[in-house]
Amino acid sequence: MDFNDQSIGNYNAKSNRYHELNYRKCGNSGLFLPPISIGLWHNFGHPDSFTNARQILRTAFDNGVTHFDLANNYGPPFGAAEETFGRLLEKDFRPYRDELIISTKAGYDMWAGPYGNFGSRKHLIASIDKSLKSMGLDYVDIFYHHRPDPNTPLEETMGALEQIVRQGKALYVGVSNYSAEQTKEAAQILKSMGIQLLIHQPRYNIFDRQVENGLLDELEVQGAGAIAFSPLAQGILTDKYLKGLPENSRAVKDGRYLNKTHITDEVLAKVKGLNEIAKERGQSLAQMAIAWLLKDERITSVLVGVSSPKQMLENVKAAEQISFTKTELKQIETILDS
Repeated sequence: MDFNDQSIGNYNAKSNRYHELNYRKCGNSGLFLPPISIGLWHNFGHPDSFTNARQILRTAFDNGVTHFDLANNYGPPFGAAEETFGRLLEKDFRPYRDELIISTKAGYDMWAGPYGNFGSRKHLIASIDKSLKSMGLDYVDIFYHHRPDPNTPLEETMGALEQIVRQGKALYVGVSNYSAEQTKEAAQILKSMGIQLLIHQPRYNIFDRQVENGLLDELEVQGAGAIAFSPLAQGILTDKYLKGLPENSRAVKDGRYLNKTHITDEVLAKVKGLNEIAKERGQSLAQMAIAWLLKDERITSVLVGVSSPKQMLENVKAAEQISFTKTELKQIETILDS
């Protein structure tokens, strides 16, 4: 990645950037998030185009997307996305820092040895310090524990999050990939320390609906928001695979999170059926998949990953039509049950 790129000029955000999106209240907090947020999981690593990354974030912010979501190990290599974002902050977004919600996470593999992942106080404190240095920030708006740790007492993990807030390194804290019961316990521990669990980041899409088995209800009880990741099932819920497996697709080129075994004839038949409903609604399949999540008011925001400014714009437009008729919802369920 060439950080010295001069191919695009200085950035001045559009003056009308807040005119389109309806921001959604995050649980019982005073924080509002855009219905669409941008994740820097892919396309912000060292092998990727800095110019493209820059144009994606400019397009996002120009269209009201104020929330940029990272994690300590996003790359490749680990930490590269935060480094890239730090350069983008200096070049384009420093004047708009107070208009941005910047989040990061820790808990998955980051560095070698026994303190390089999971949820010990050692790992979480070291990680937030590394992240702030990489991004050139005094604080992040949201800091997440990225996954449950079976070997560390939850009191220690939540105590580390409380310490990070008290030290001014994060304004809010959240969890990701926690079960409903783990979320309840985490929220109660934080509450006993005088800290609100702001938000949970679960995987959620039309095909993967485990959060409906108690987690969304628990978040409502705890007064926490939810931001869904993988809303397009790693690209399955787009028109990319309607005619098979393109050679340049992630399923063919990468295979770590999505591969040919996931895209069966049965799955493709469902995707094609869903695509027909989307066309009748005047949306792309991706837009309908995002809208389907946003129809539930408990979903504060949907976290999208894009490879181009064009995709960013298409995803933002999904928020324009998030209501579904009873007939449409029944048709979707019929396809999923087939």
